[in-house]
Amino acid sequence: MDFFIRLNNMVNDFVWGPIMLVLLVGTGVYLTIRTNFMSFRKLGYILKNTLFKIFDKDTTGEGEITSFQAVATALAATVGTGNIAGVATAIAIGGPGAIFWMWLSALFGMATKFAEVVLSIEYREKTEDGRFVGGPMYYIAKGLNAKWLAYIFAIFAAMAAFGIGNMVQSNSVAASLEVSFGINKWVTGFVLAGLAALVMFGGLKRIASVTETLVPIMAGFYILGGIFILIKNFSSIPAAFGLIFRSAFSGTAAAGGFVGSTMALAARMGVARGVFSNEAGLGSAPIAHAAATTDHPVRQGLWGVFEVFMDTLVICTITALLIIVTGAWNTGETGAALTTMAFDISIPVIGGYIVSIGILLFAFSTLLSWSYYGERSAEFIFGPKVIVPYRIIWIPFIVVGAVGGLETLWNVADTLNGLMAIPNLIGILGLGGVVVKLTRDFFETKYVEELKYAPEER
Repeated sequence: MDFFIRLNNMVNDFVWGPIMLVLLVGTGVYLTIRTNFMSFRKLGYILKNTLFKIFDKDTTGEGEITSFQAVATALAATVGTGNIAGVATAIAIGGPGAIFWMWLSALFGMATKFAEVVLSIEYREKTEDGRFVGGPMYYIAKGLNAKWLAYIFAIFAAMAAFGIGNMVQSNSVAASLEVSFGINKWVTGFVLAGLAALVMFGGLKRIASVTETLVPIMAGFYILGGIFILIKNFSSIPAAFGLIFRSAFSGTAAAGGFVGSTMALAARMGVARGVFSNEAGLGSAPIAHAAATTDHPVRQGLWGVFEVFMDTLVICTITALLIIVTGAWNTGETGAALTTMAFDISIPVIGGYIVSIGILLFAFSTLLSWSYYGERSAEFIFGPKVIVPYRIIWIPFIVVGAVGGLETLWNVADTLNGLMAIPNLIGILGLGGVVVKLTRDFFETKYVEELKYAPEER
C-alpha cells in the first residue's frame, strides 16, 4: 500500500508541477486574448443572461434539458466540497497566498470554461434514443480527428469520477457529520449511496431535476452564512486581503499551527484547488452542457463563464475570507474541519451545522453530476451497454470514500484531474479558431439582434 501511495505522490507532483500549472493558466490567457477579452468586457451582459435568467424556462433550439438544468448539473459538480474543504486545504498547506493564485486561475479559467462549453455544443451528437451527448471526447474526435486522444480523455474521466466526484465527496460529508453530529462514517456512506442510487437510475433528466432545485438552495444557504460572518468581522477584511496579496509572492511564515509555505507551494495549491473547485480546463462540465437546449453554442458558453465566476470568485472567496478573518487558518486544522472551525468561532453552536449541511448538499449534488460525467465517458468507450454496470459499480465506492483517508483521496483526485486536463487542453487549444469564429458569429448576429430590442444596452 505504501508503494502505491508513494507512486501516486510522484505522479501527482509531476502532473501538478510547473509545466501543468503554466499550461492551465496559459491556455486561459491564450483563449482570453483570442476571444478579445470577451469574458471581461461582456461580464455585465453575461451575468444579465445567466444569473438573472436562472429560472427562465423559455429556451429555443434543440436539446434534452433546459439551459439552466444543464448549468445546474454542472454547478452541482463544481460547487461542491472544493468550495469548503478544497479552499481550506489550499490555505492550510499553501497559506493565505494560495487564494491569490486561485483567483488568477479563475479569471483566465472563465475563458477556458467558455471554450469548452462552446465546443461541446458545436460537436455534440444525438443518439438513436433521442439523447444529446458531447464533451471533450466528441470535440477531440470530431474536431481534431484524433479519436485515440478522445479515448484517452474518456478513460481518465471515467476513472477520475470515482475520485473527485465520488470518494472525495462522501469523505468530506462523513468527516463533517461525524464532527458535528457524531454520526458514524459507515452510516453516512450507506445513506449517501442509497440516496444517490435513487436519483442516478432515473438518468440525466432526474439528475437535472434534482440539481436545479438543490443548487440555488445550497448556494444561498452557505453564502448567507458566510456573509453573516464577514459582516461580523468586517473590520478585519482589508487586513485579510493584504495578507493574501503579500503572501502570494513571499510565502507565509509559520504561525500557530501553520507550518509555513513558500511562494511556489502557494501557487501550486492555489491553482490545483482552484481547478478542482471550478473544473475549468478539466473537460467535465461540457459533458453536462452538451445536453442543453440552446440556439447557439456561444449562448450556452456564457453559462460556462458564469460557473467559474460564481464558484471561485464568489463562493470560494467567501470561504477563504472567513477562514482568514476568524484566525482559524493558523490552527493546524485542514479540510472541512478548518472551515467548520471558522464558522464555529463566529457563530457558536450552529456554525458547524451550517458547514455540515452545506457540505452534505454540495457533496450529494456533486455525486450525482459526476456519476453522469463518468457514465458518459464510459459510454463513449464501450457504448450504451455500459451505463447500468457503471452505475452499479459507482454506488459502493461512495461508502469506500466515506471511511477512507482524506490526504490520500485528495492526492488521487488531483492526479486524475491533471490526467484529464491534458488531452482536453490539447483539444481546446487545437480548436481555438473554431471558438473564435463562433464567438464572432454570435456577437455579430444574435447579440446585435438582441440589442435592437434592448437599446439601453448600447
